[in-house]
Amino acid sequence: MRAVRLAIALFLLSSVPAAAAGTEGAGDAVLRKVGDRYASARTFSARFRQEIPLQNLGIVRKASGKLYFGRPLKMRWDYQAPETQLFLADGESFYFRPADSPQVIRRKMDEKALGGKIPLLLLFGKGEIASMFRVEAATTRKGGEETVLRLLPRGDGAPEVRRVDLVVGTKDALVREVHLYDRLGGENHLYLTDTRLDPALPADLFRFRNPAGLPVVDG
Repeated sequence: MRAVRLAIALFLLSSVPAAAAGTEGAGDAVLRKVGDRYASARTFSARFRQEIPLQNLGIVRKASGKLYFGRPLKMRWDYQAPETQLFLADGESFYFRPADSPQVIRRKMDEKALGGKIPLLLLFGKGEIASMFRVEAATTRKGGEETVLRLLPRGDGAPEVRRVDLVVGTKDALVREVHLYDRLGGENHLYLTDTRLDPALPADLFRFRNPAGLPVVDG
């Protein structure tokens, strides 16, 4: 579930507003550029690699697969390793099946609540990431090829989040990495490759299907 929380926050970035003239810093300008880059896109796909350190066990849980987003507030996470698993949101409800569970959990989509946990969703929703997070610092790496934005939550918009680090391409403004740190000491690291904006996606890609006939419960 942590994987999906991280992903939802990136799809809400598309409505990042410009700062007032004369007040925009370097980090704000990069964040605005990222928002502008995604604002006109209707769909998005990428391959992902995820790492979640389990500090109490001294191990790092790793997973990989492919993700898809669409407007408004639609997403699909196809986990391919270490096992197949699906997380899906159809714009109104979010569906997932916990490991070894005999039922499917359905939750109502809440853009504000999920956007704080999954910054990718902020890119393809109606919210504004700048209203939920502020840029604390911006640095470059790899000879200026990438920009790292350190984002802190504003007010109580993302009460569970301590910090989000976005790594974006300085020239293409595409999100390459998302690092989420929660207030309980948890971490969630997402790495994106083969990113495509506006790929042609099947119309039913975000439609929930239940071929196994499992009970669907609201949770």
